[in-house]
Amino acid sequence: MGKNGGKVRTLGILTSGGDCPGLNAAIRGVAKAAIGTYGIEMIGILDGFAGLVENRVLPIDDRVMSGLLTLGGTILGTSRNKPHKMPGPGGTTRDMTGAAVETYRRLNLDCLVCIGGGGTAKNALHLMQSGLNVITLPKTIDNDVAETDVTFGFDSATAIATEAIDRLHSTASSHKRLMLVDVMGHNAGWLALAASLAGGADVCLIPEIPYRLDSVVDALRRRAESGRRFSLVSIAEGARPVNGTGSSQRTRGSPRADEPIANSSVIAPLLEEALGLDTRVTTLGHIQRGGIPTATDRILATQLGTTAARLIHDGVFGVMVAVKGKEIVPVPLEKVAGRRKTVPLDHPLIESARLIGLCLGD
Repeated sequence: MGKNGGKVRTLGILTSGGDCPGLNAAIRGVAKAAIGTYGIEMIGILDGFAGLVENRVLPIDDRVMSGLLTLGGTILGTSRNKPHKMPGPGGTTRDMTGAAVETYRRLNLDCLVCIGGGGTAKNALHLMQSGLNVITLPKTIDNDVAETDVTFGFDSATAIATEAIDRLHSTASSHKRLMLVDVMGHNAGWLALAASLAGGADVCLIPEIPYRLDSVVDALRRRAESGRRFSLVSIAEGARPVNGTGSSQRTRGSPRADEPIANSSVIAPLLEEALGLDTRVTTLGHIQRGGIPTATDRILATQLGTTAARLIHDGVFGVMVAVKGKEIVPVPLEKVAGRRKTVPLDHPLIESARLIGLCLGD
């Protein structure tokens, strides 16, 4: 139901937070179902919540939707601005919620679709509490959005990180090197762990399992002593050592204790010193977020988008469209906002990693 309990006639849509593959496919999924099946007008909001505050829009029609399914990035643009904490002069912030609500009213919107991760869910909840009809779709390469089994963008990023590890295998083996690769993840280990399993890494350090550098050294030394010419170590964003400051207690031949270990550039010289191996570092960075989405992400984004359009037509608001098993279902935003989904220590990915001998640093 739209304004005053009537039929939904006009729908706004925005993308917020970091970009990822599949955003345009999701926009297309919402738009094709909303316009073609339910006869709802679509208005794109440019540059996330900043565009909502500043009333910058792009009407969406068949011409705009053409070619979106395979296109990376987002045609609407994105930002990390929050409506209640917009940048002000001199580094200050301003609460512009009123301006966002005014734009919603001026455009005669009946609902606002917000595509993003956990931060977007919090902003959407804030707008819902300010009287707007909202619905969100879960996207992020990090796969850390609460209350959904998976987010779109994760499969594409996993494929990119896996390909990077695959390519590092050949150069590592050719030169008898130790290769370290930094993988994104936003303080969750899903991406690094999945890519490590798919790419055959030898060590994977994730935030959920504080590591002991001595354990990593021992695992890599055993590989070298068994005749393996090279090793690959993947390090998730947010990975941390035991006690959060450095390696475990020093043993003979181990790296120095109490080093501020955070990423490959810091860990690499310590491992090189302990193992005597030529060591190289690769930081994938934003490569993991770019490019065209995989078929899996295109399908998932389309399913989430079309389900959102159906829920809006049925008058269901204040929810995130989530994946639960084989179903796509609405979840109240209150259960999503302010929460992060990390890798459970008893997750099947962890179990498989241990069974194949992948060192997790503990």
